[in-house]
Amino acid sequence: MPEDRTPQGCALEDMKSGTLLKLLVEAGLGSRRQLADAIRQGRVQVNREIIEDFSYPVNAETDTVTVDRKLISLRCEPMVYLMLNKPAGVLSTTKDDRGRRTVIDILPGKYRKLRLYPVGRLDKGSTGLLLLTNDGELTYQLTHPKFEHEREYLVFIKGKLQPSEKEKMERGLQLDDGMTHLAIIREVEEHPPFNYSITIHEGRKRQVRRMFEELGHCVLALKRIRIGSLNLGNLEEGETRELTIQEVETLLLGVPIQHLAYSRLNSSLPRLE
Repeated sequence: MPEDRTPQGCALEDMKSGTLLKLLVEAGLGSRRQLADAIRQGRVQVNREIIEDFSYPVNAETDTVTVDRKLISLRCEPMVYLMLNKPAGVLSTTKDDRGRRTVIDILPGKYRKLRLYPVGRLDKGSTGLLLLTNDGELTYQLTHPKFEHEREYLVFIKGKLQPSEKEKMERGLQLDDGMTHLAIIREVEEHPPFNYSITIHEGRKRQVRRMFEELGHCVLALKRIRIGSLNLGNLEEGETRELTIQEVETLLLGVPIQHLAYSRLNSSLPRLE
């Protein structure tokens, strides 16, 4: 990578005007899908007028924008990309009405007040790689089915799969929400107690657990270790680290980093220390 491709903060001049959806996403107010739904449902107003057009032109300096009647700021914020090794018992959400511990609760203090959102989910009992970011475009690309990013999991079950069961899982199983796509399954010994690895490119709710349950195998432990080219590596459970520029670019399949308004937190936001 060229030496001058250092992390850049958001250029405020780039945020002066743009389409409604684009500015909401770049302001880190949620995922692209969430914000598109909000516009479609008539929950977004520009200058006190409900706007349902994603491409509606907005001037970030002069227009007043509200979401659910709450005034929001379209200021450009540095993009933050965190990898978390999620422990079991922690919810993959930003808040919980029942007071249960969430992934935001276990982040280092300097990240907790940022508007970070989990990219996809791991269920409460699962562990492993979870991304958190305020970049709606990255979230969209990693969660929308059309991009087909691989996800690899380690699985612990009692006993072994029969060859016929392994073949069924790899070819696709009929679940209550439709057929699963092709999968790759292999036995592993290097990560005890896990005895299988499964790679899929879908993100259905509890999909891996349901695939094994469909064949009568209860998943006793589940850990995600890879999303696309990004590996969990040796990151300790409960720990976080920021992604490098190269890792973000690779995840986005070569999208130039200047379009992401990428910024390393430690260098760009010293005031949060």
